[in-house]
Amino acid sequence: MYYFISDLHLGVADKNTELYKQNLFVKLLRRLENDAKTLFILGDLFDYWFDYKHVIPKEFFRVLTSLYEFRIKGIPVIYLMGNHDFGHNGFFENELNINVIKDDLEIELEGKKFYLSHGDGKTIFDRPYLFLRGILRNPILLWLYRKLHPDFAINLAVASSQKSRNHSEKKKFSEIEGMDDFAKEKIQQGFDYVIMGHRHIAKILQINNGTYVNIGDWIKKPTMVHFDGNEIKLLYVEQFLES
Repeated sequence: MYYFISDLHLGVADKNTELYKQNLFVKLLRRLENDAKTLFILGDLFDYWFDYKHVIPKEFFRVLTSLYEFRIKGIPVIYLMGNHDFGHNGFFENELNINVIKDDLEIELEGKKFYLSHGDGKTIFDRPYLFLRGILRNPILLWLYRKLHPDFAINLAVASSQKSRNHSEKKKFSEIEGMDDFAKEKIQQGFDYVIMGHRHIAKILQINNGTYVNIGDWIKKPTMVHFDGNEIKLLYVEQFLES
């Protein structure tokens, strides 16, 4: 099985909610050890993430330990950065042996062509964000940001992330969904599946001879996607773990 998750936004809610989400993620990883061929994380695993030369956010210790244990079982994890968790600086690669990818990914799985993306910048309302994304991910600016004391820098990242979310929630999305159009374009180019997150609306949409999947999120009702080589499905995480 190939599994896909996105938009957990760990760190966004109150302490009890976060504890529940993190424990759910730990349980999921343990369950996936049984049959996972690869786990794909399509961005925004964290609501904010910055790692430093000697420092990481302590509140994610439980999740990071579980990912380490998952990896030492020999199961590959591929992590595409989102628009909230772009502050990676080598910790995942060096300590967890998890490949972190800054951009979209084209990959073949069981003879099928997949186009994987977090999805930021794909909606018609996100186009101005592409300019901001280039600034936020600028290596020089990230280097300068890491010169701030981690306590101050992380608090600033939390505040900025919340402000970004408040702005996004006020957007009026039209019925013409830019991400659908992007997926259609990729399917016309020959991809069998286009999988994205970011939009926080779980769905499977058949487009001509291909399929567009949005994974959803873990803020409302945790969802995930799995592909068994023949069929792709959206699953509710809590129901999956109870089955």
